[in-house]
Amino acid sequence: MTAVVKPSIRAVQTTDQNRLANLIHFETHVHRHLDWRQPLDWINDSPFVVAESGSQIYAALACPPDPEEVAWIRLFAVTSGYSVQESWHELWPAAEYQLRNLSGSRWAASIPIWEWFASLLRESGFDEVDRVIMLHWDRGDPLPDKPKRKVPIRSMNIDDLSGVHHIDNTAFAPVWRNSLASIQIAYKQAEIATVVEINSNVVGYQISSTTPMGGHLARLAVLPEYQGQGIGCALLYDTLEQFAMQGAQRVSVNTQKRNQASLALYQKAGFKLSGEDFPFYQYTLD
Repeated sequence: MTAVVKPSIRAVQTTDQNRLANLIHFETHVHRHLDWRQPLDWINDSPFVVAESGSQIYAALACPPDPEEVAWIRLFAVTSGYSVQESWHELWPAAEYQLRNLSGSRWAASIPIWEWFASLLRESGFDEVDRVIMLHWDRGDPLPDKPKRKVPIRSMNIDDLSGVHHIDNTAFAPVWRNSLASIQIAYKQAEIATVVEINSNVVGYQISSTTPMGGHLARLAVLPEYQGQGIGCALLYDTLEQFAMQGAQRVSVNTQKRNQASLALYQKAGFKLSGEDFPFYQYTLD
């Protein structure tokens, strides 16, 4: 009689890195959160759990909170030949248990690209509460009208990051905020990063990265008390102008369907809806 190897659910270890890399890069059922950090960058953070049978890691789930209130599903991957549904229902309860015992964690969140993963989220009580809308500006499209008000825009530097973090945490709802650590990583990876400084205070910023087509406006925010004064428009115009000078074929951006002010800003600047949008799912932990 052949012995049946019972799967084990355990925390990830640094020695799992090579096996996890193969799981992430070569399997079909892989959800990855699009972020400035790669999935394996979270290997020393919790929750990051794996399902193992014998010496084979056949599934992995990572959802460390960052910032502490929000645990984005940063990775869920399953090896071919194993049930995606069973693997999820093995790993998610273990991760959820850890999250409920972490001080400050309030929500789990995900933007699933694939319906197979969205269905798993719904089975576990995640609710679709918004949609992420994709827009783009193409080379050859006219630049938006140059802002009439002269706004003092300069390149971001490392000393600005605490101020940028303050803006980010003031301008966005909790689930969309970035930690200071994430902003530091975004700054290091940025192609164009600029701020608006008024009276020695940073009141607005944008961070953009490169893509195979040109650029992606990853983040733009203005302190609430300075909104409505053309600062966001000026940052957007300056960013598009810089990408156009670099020869970018396309600049992309995304925003939430419910964020009508943001959507109006991008459309006024000449961004067009790409036709792609993805559901945003949220799960309340407390």
